[in-house]
Amino acid sequence: MALLLSGVAYAGLAFATPRANFEQLAGLVAVALGAYAWLLHSRLPLRWGLGAALMFRLLWLPAAPAFSDDIFRFRWDGLLVAHGVNPFQFRPDEIIADGARTALPDAAVRNAVLPEFQQLYRQLNSPHYYSVYPPVCQAVFGGAARLFPTSERGFVICLRLAILAAEVGTAWLLLALLAAMGWPQARALRYLLHPLVIVELTGNLHFEALALCFLLLAIWLLSQQQWAKSAGALALGVAAKLLPLLVLPLLVRRLGWRRFLAYAGVVACTLLVLFSPFLSGALVVNISRSLNLYFRSFEFNASIYYVLRPIGIWLTTYNEIARIGPALALTSGVLGLGLALRERRLTVASLAQTLLLMLTAYYALATTVHPWYLTLLIGLGALARFRFPLVWGGLAVLSYAAYRTTAYTENLWLVALEYVVAFGVLVWELRQGLTKDENCHPERSEGPSHARTL
Repeated sequence: MALLLSGVAYAGLAFATPRANFEQLAGLVAVALGAYAWLLHSRLPLRWGLGAALMFRLLWLPAAPAFSDDIFRFRWDGLLVAHGVNPFQFRPDEIIADGARTALPDAAVRNAVLPEFQQLYRQLNSPHYYSVYPPVCQAVFGGAARLFPTSERGFVICLRLAILAAEVGTAWLLLALLAAMGWPQARALRYLLHPLVIVELTGNLHFEALALCFLLLAIWLLSQQQWAKSAGALALGVAAKLLPLLVLPLLVRRLGWRRFLAYAGVVACTLLVLFSPFLSGALVVNISRSLNLYFRSFEFNASIYYVLRPIGIWLTTYNEIARIGPALALTSGVLGLGLALRERRLTVASLAQTLLLMLTAYYALATTVHPWYLTLLIGLGALARFRFPLVWGGLAVLSYAAYRTTAYTENLWLVALEYVVAFGVLVWELRQGLTKDENCHPERSEGPSHARTL
């Protein structure tokens, strides 16, 4: 019955729920979350769980991504790449204003592609910003655009198949890592069946799926003492989303300085190769501008920042995000280094748990936290003793209340509910872990010792 309810909920979300209909969206996600909790509680057999996870994802295959408009920027960048244009070199508004003459000097190509660009431009959510999607994403966008230059549905299916392939890889890696760590492999279902993961990655086509797959591959290869291959896998993860770079401070004491420098060198060289097709004098400048805007201008579904924002307005009469955003980002970096220095057991098995806490600190201090960002926490949480990512991911649907109107006005009461509950569970689990570490002897404790490491 729970599997059936899940399937009905996902079908409704995929084919019959617009983003503006928050009540229906939240209701169907609530049904999926209830079924998910029941499936985990009922100890669903692993084979059934893996089969259900695959079927729930395949159900979305022909559906258009209804809850995110990022797909239009994906297609914009993909068409540029497919025609040999560097997507980091031109803003969409520059291409439209110039009639694409500078980006596409060939008149025949320009006349064929410009109508598609003009249609896409009206749907872009960031027409005045340079692209921030790294090379692995651009390669997928470009490949899909080459295969389907005029078909949006074909483009969507290509991206969905790429994400599905990454999710299959993630499933295999979670099972392998859990077995190596001595945990039940069924814990992988915490990630594979979580509604947020299914809706946001396969459904809404977000590339955290690739970043997580390559990150887990890097951890797995490190556990097999294949550090050079691990560095290459980590570079691929960074070239999908930049956040996997946060794992580097956790490797210094594990590898030793000499091997760590070699590891970082492989990561840097691989990234240089991956970025080489897009290298230009403006690459670093334009990406830096977009990242600067992200930290200094964008705000959505934040927690600590939303507490500090009214204080800044009270003191200066205007929004101080340009100062608060970078300061919070710097604070999260300091906290991450502190976690790296305080690790007590320098095992590969404890790597996922410490990285989970580092990312949690980063998102807690971020000015923008879209729901799909949390899928990384849910994936790493399957390899740790914490369950707060499952709760936080379930509550993240509340942020969609902002899209009920075209003004995108957030309901701060719902935002507060999300974070009070999620952080409350985190604090409770941290207190439980500290009490357990103080009162239990490792040799008499249940489960693998590294799972208890904070």
